[in-house]
Amino acid sequence: MSTVFTHTAPVLAAALALGGRRVPPRLLLFGIVCAVLPDVDVIGFRLGIAYGNIAGHRGLSHSLLFALMLGAVGALLAPLLHTERKNAFLIGLFAGASHILSDAMTDGGLGVAAFWPVDQQRYFLAWRPVRVSPLGVRALFSERGAAVLISEFFWIWLPCLLGGGALFVLRHLLSRRGKNHA
Repeated sequence: MSTVFTHTAPVLAAALALGGRRVPPRLLLFGIVCAVLPDVDVIGFRLGIAYGNIAGHRGLSHSLLFALMLGAVGALLAPLLHTERKNAFLIGLFAGASHILSDAMTDGGLGVAAFWPVDQQRYFLAWRPVRVSPLGVRALFSERGAAVLISEFFWIWLPCLLGGGALFVLRHLLSRRGKNHA
């Protein structure tokens, strides 16, 4: 899996790209929660749920169905999130789907059950440049953990920052252009 910090990167990039009116603070917080929520399944290790079990790590909580459910929860909570239902749905869906994608890019584990319940198989992307994160805080602050964070920086954070930043600049240039022509 990617680290809890890195799962937030795509949501933060989307908020940067779209701006505070489209992604107000409460919606951003909701997106961040949705981006890390699939990894709540690690509690299964302590409960004796096998990793390969569909209720285990990277199982049903790492499915597109789960991402759709996060979007549906967002749509229901939209008034509390100070946004339109469509925006909240899309942020929840995007956050869940980005979690699946980043975990499928890692070089370890069993893959993600992206298509559950239609398909029980777990998948990785063909291209897997991200080092898999160790489980546990102590392991994260080790030499291996540092290698993981460096890997995540180059393969997830940097592309998110560049993409979100470029769209931010483009949005501002287009809004200026519209004001100049008005």
